[in-house]
Amino acid sequence: MSVSVLVRDSPSRAIALQTDHHVLIFTPNNGGGQRSGNGSRNGSSIHLGAPTDADVPRCMVEFAPARGVDLSAYRPAGARRVHGTLGLIALGGDVFLCVVSGNSPRVAGVRPGETVTRIEAVEFHCVSGSAWDGVLGEGVNRYPTEDVDEEGFDGREGAIEHPCLALKKLLSSGSFYYSADFDVTRRLQKRLNDDETTIAIDSLDAGFLWNSFMIQPLVDFRSRLSRNEKAALDASGMLTSAIRGFCQEMIVPASSDPFNETGYGDPAHLTLISRLSCRRAGTRFNSRGIDDDGNVANYVESETIFWSPCGQKGGTCFSYVQVRGSVPVFWEQQTALLPGQQKPTPTRSVEATQPAFDKHFENLEHSYDAVHVVNLLSKEGNKPGEIELTKRFEQHISRSALNGKESLGASEHQLLKYTDYDFHAETRGPGGYVAASGIMDLIQDSMRAFGYLYAHDVEEFDKSGTSVMRKAIPERIQTGVFRTNCLDCLDRTNLIQTIISIFALEMFLHDLRIHVTPDFRARHDTLWADNGDALSRIYAGTGALKSSFTRHGKMSLGGLLADARKSATRMYINNFADKGRQNTIDMLLGRLMGQVAVHLYDPINDWVQMELRRRASEFSSTQSIRVFVGTFNLNGKTTGINSDLRPWLCPDVAFSQQNPEVVAIGFQEIVELSPQQIMSEDPARRQAWEQAVKRTLNDHAAEKGDEEYVLLRGVQLVGASLSVFVKASVLPYIKNVEGAIKKTGLSGMAGNKGAVAIRMDYCNTSLCFVTAHLAAGFANYDERHRDYRTISSGLRFLRNRTIDAHDTVIWFGDFNYRIGLSNEKVRKLIEHGNYDELLANDQLHLAMTHAAGTGVFSHYDEARITFPPTYKFDLGTDNYDSSEKSRIPAWCDRVLRKGLNVRQANYNTAPLKFSDHRPVYATFHVEVSMVDEKHRDALSAQLYAQRKADVGGRSPALTADPTDEEDLLDFDPPANHPAAPSTSNRKWWLDNGLPAHTTLRSPTNHAPNPARPANPFVPSDEPDWVRVERITPSPPGPYDGSFHGLPPPLVPSPAPSASSVPRLPPRRQDTGGSVSGSSILPASSARSSVASAQAAVVKRKAAPPVPKKPSTLAHAASLPDLAELNLKDAPVVPPPRRAGTGVGNIAANGNGNGVGAPALPPRKAVRGGLMDEADEEGMMGLSGWEVLKPGPG
Repeated sequence: MSVSVLVRDSPSRAIALQTDHHVLIFTPNNGGGQRSGNGSRNGSSIHLGAPTDADVPRCMVEFAPARGVDLSAYRPAGARRVHGTLGLIALGGDVFLCVVSGNSPRVAGVRPGETVTRIEAVEFHCVSGSAWDGVLGEGVNRYPTEDVDEEGFDGREGAIEHPCLALKKLLSSGSFYYSADFDVTRRLQKRLNDDETTIAIDSLDAGFLWNSFMIQPLVDFRSRLSRNEKAALDASGMLTSAIRGFCQEMIVPASSDPFNETGYGDPAHLTLISRLSCRRAGTRFNSRGIDDDGNVANYVESETIFWSPCGQKGGTCFSYVQVRGSVPVFWEQQTALLPGQQKPTPTRSVEATQPAFDKHFENLEHSYDAVHVVNLLSKEGNKPGEIELTKRFEQHISRSALNGKESLGASEHQLLKYTDYDFHAETRGPGGYVAASGIMDLIQDSMRAFGYLYAHDVEEFDKSGTSVMRKAIPERIQTGVFRTNCLDCLDRTNLIQTIISIFALEMFLHDLRIHVTPDFRARHDTLWADNGDALSRIYAGTGALKSSFTRHGKMSLGGLLADARKSATRMYINNFADKGRQNTIDMLLGRLMGQVAVHLYDPINDWVQMELRRRASEFSSTQSIRVFVGTFNLNGKTTGINSDLRPWLCPDVAFSQQNPEVVAIGFQEIVELSPQQIMSEDPARRQAWEQAVKRTLNDHAAEKGDEEYVLLRGVQLVGASLSVFVKASVLPYIKNVEGAIKKTGLSGMAGNKGAVAIRMDYCNTSLCFVTAHLAAGFANYDERHRDYRTISSGLRFLRNRTIDAHDTVIWFGDFNYRIGLSNEKVRKLIEHGNYDELLANDQLHLAMTHAAGTGVFSHYDEARITFPPTYKFDLGTDNYDSSEKSRIPAWCDRVLRKGLNVRQANYNTAPLKFSDHRPVYATFHVEVSMVDEKHRDALSAQLYAQRKADVGGRSPALTADPTDEEDLLDFDPPANHPAAPSTSNRKWWLDNGLPAHTTLRSPTNHAPNPARPANPFVPSDEPDWVRVERITPSPPGPYDGSFHGLPPPLVPSPAPSASSVPRLPPRRQDTGGSVSGSSILPASSARSSVASAQAAVVKRKAAPPVPKKPSTLAHAASLPDLAELNLKDAPVVPPPRRAGTGVGNIAANGNGNGVGAPALPPRKAVRGGLMDEADEEGMMGLSGWEVLKPGPG
């Protein structure tokens, strides 16, 4: 049924899909998350932050009979007739409706009345406004890789770019198919068993439904309709389901039809449908292996279907299904310009992979019954990566519960069988690829046991007895499936699947005592050659290799040259275009960070969601897990790999902190950072340390009677590595484990410096661990700042997820920040245990304190440091560096945290002495959220039924003003929320971490009313101002009125005379000397103090950076005397805060006389740095003072 697209521009924007009998209208809700009611041409960007309720795009929708709707204000838009909608998508704040505007003639037919059509063109109509009308042209290049940038959008400059351009190119590429007659997402046997004669949009196989993200809002809307409305919507053809892959038929004339004995009559149809899964969709090097839900990359279900109008019982139908998919272990493969450098690498241990592996084969067993794996990977020595994958594959199969060897004893009863077939070795002989047919000798037993689908058509009469219905009755079904894989699951796999398919057809015909003609086989092989090319273009960017043999049964010179050309093209596309293609695929599937589905407005559903949030405690709970984090710079040493690591990994902490569920261990300089090493990496050293850590953890667990740990994942960047271990019992709660690296050495080209990160979802809480090795050198703090910013913004996981896009983030590693004091003073402070003063001069502490200016570790927290600096020691001793360089001790090794749900319990170091660093550890309690999805869904259904009964099931009227839609159902939705609650990342009353200030002046003799609520958004009857009696102020100083709205004691006092200036301890000169509370500053120090106070208080300037080199103070003899200074107009230096002295005491002693409280020494901003040199007596003079610490951020 054809569909028209209509647009209304006034009084409000609306888009309608109209058929002869019904209309489906979409109206934007500009108050519910739409940033631009008229559309925005800045829409090619996608919001990457965590979505809030206000970010969710909302639309009003209604399905109604066409005769009851006034469409006079609407005009035609786009193509005159379209073929249904693929759904809605929100990009850049605007909502777009995608419709199929062009399709090919019939590309395949499964049975009579079942036709498959290819999508040739799509249109995107903006629901939000008219700004994008006419911008997106009709014609697109079907192969758009040359213009798509790494973000998935068109890379050409100049013209205005439609935000849906990349999606339009993808959907118009000729690889998407749909059917208006049957459910194309499911194979024939499944449809016959379920006895479904119509398309049920809500029962489609979501694993093969590529527009599931876009169509889901409409599916949800359909589920709320009445039964008659559902039937009408399904019959209208407005909702379209699309698969991706390959679909084609070969017409078999009667003369070649094996079932046609006469040679005359209607032709038969040989059809091949390949459905590419969207569960782990992507391009060649961006999508490999398995995920935690058991989905594998490049997973394709291929179905060979043959239908003939002839047969022993009428129409005859044959179907045979195979699957292909990436090796089901966690592995990755980096792109490279040379084929030999593309080495596949496993990323998780066998123990950590087994749960996902089992899920994959349990899903296969549930869908197809028995599974026979055909592994085509090479075992040749020049392909060690494939050898390792094969080894892992076989290990997992031997552990699988489906294997059944031990429990059942007989191999014929196994649900999972395995055949290792080295394709390259078997076809290297003179026979070439013809020798690949030898695979049948190894799998023919399973092929005979699995069988095939054989059904015949019968005629049935309806109850009236007048009309005839044709129905297929299965006589035999397929009870198993072959799962074939090579490395890419393209070339070798397609050739082997072609052989299996033709043998299955021959077996079927042989059982019916019919022989296959050469012409019939040639048509079959051509279909499979086209199938291989199509699937290869989707995954790798070019047609399949070896397709010449698949088509013609032999490999010609032209075929060899074509394969060479395809290999070169693949190299270019995989290295330079696949990232953009991957992002476009993720955009289509709704997997980019911050991307949310369009919410079709339904007042009843809004009420249900509000109730679910209010009653969240009924289906959700929190659980506290223990997390251990350790970091250690090994200095390239391996001497400690067999040492006792328990003081570090199993420290003597409180019982509640022992035996953590998650252990994250970061190493730096795991190998020597030589020039030869910084451009490559060797995982052997990391694996050896992982074994040492795992052995230590499990030995300790055995002593305590606790369960063992398994390696979840390890990632390495040359010398930096990160390994995460978890208890075996928590593996079912962990999903979406990903690793990522970011190089910062040599401007991002070398891996001697950088970061390694691992993220995971623990239940419904996201965790991210980052270990980093930043730039070295005392004076290179700016470079360390840049390294942090590069890592924080540039390190990305899948779906464009950043480090900050997690509930809990823990950074740890060798950050290389130093202490801005002299070597002698640092060592003396260490001897006295005065870590507070050391920390006050620590570069990282200063950068975090002034994060608003530096942007370094903003909103991160660090526990109080109670241990001595961890760098640099003489090997094997507790002595700090005694070499000629005599490096200043520093806290290079740190652990920082961020998140509202994390609480730190321990922060300490361990006495391991085989490196020049000391290892550091920290323990945490992390609150994770657990949601009972089944309970939540049941409660949601109950609430929806309750609310619908209360309001009488009425739907909103089409002609209503969108702003009044809530009143139509006597339903008041939640009002606009007040400002979001404060978090560790954001406070609504602060601006970039600075105190709030205002130029608003109060009325005369009035002040803000302290009785008003602190939250300004809460209604209150209290007045804004209250009258106060003012004390006559002192004569104003030169800086009076410079501060507005600051509370005491920050309000400056009247300028004093020179005699009342508080006396502060002097800056000691090189000659040293004792310090007393009554000594007077040298003139230079006084001037510096006044200037420093003026700059810090009046201009509120951030603290100066950490020094690069020491500076010396001028001699007092060369400076004017204090008495010569004119301090009459100088501002008062705020009195110091002393331990045990409250604000009231400061206010009481605000005259600045310093009685009973010695002043803090001023910090001088000198370009050279912060180098205070003092003798031991001078250090003792600071006793009793408290180091100021920044308040909670």
